[in-house]
Amino acid sequence: MSKTVLGVFDDTHQAERAADELQRRGFDRKEISIVARESARGHEGSRRDHGGSSITSGVATGGAIGGAAGLLAGVGALSIPGIGPIVAAGPIAAALSGAVTGGIAGGLIDWGIPEEAGRRYEEHVKSGKIVAMVKADDDKVEEASEIFRRNGAKDVESH
Repeated sequence: MSKTVLGVFDDTHQAERAADELQRRGFDRKEISIVARESARGHEGSRRDHGGSSITSGVATGGAIGGAAGLLAGVGALSIPGIGPIVAAGPIAAALSGAVTGGIAGGLIDWGIPEEAGRRYEEHVKSGKIVAMVKADDDKVEEASEIFRRNGAKDVESH
């Protein structure tokens, strides 16, 4: 059985490093997702990619979230009522595009995240934080959680 491990990051670089490390440690890149509010600003220019341009321009070229290696497929910009424009990378992008009226919390329900926890993660995104998640087999949940924490994640949980 698999679980979803989620972590909240202060900036994009932290989330990218975690995604890179997950992939290096054998996690399937198709199971890694990142959600961020487009208009948010984090610490130390966190809403910038490695070349100094904004996340929006990175999405257009396919290289911002997920690092230069293009770890995450399916990067998309969405507008969620009550939140505004967000950037979603990985398989969560499709779930969110189908659940726009339910917001981020509604999209996370399909990932096994209880509604209350989903609302909490949605609030993190609203406040400018970055939420990363990965689906992991039961025997890899603790490893994924540790990778998130080592790269700066707070509020790390599995569901």
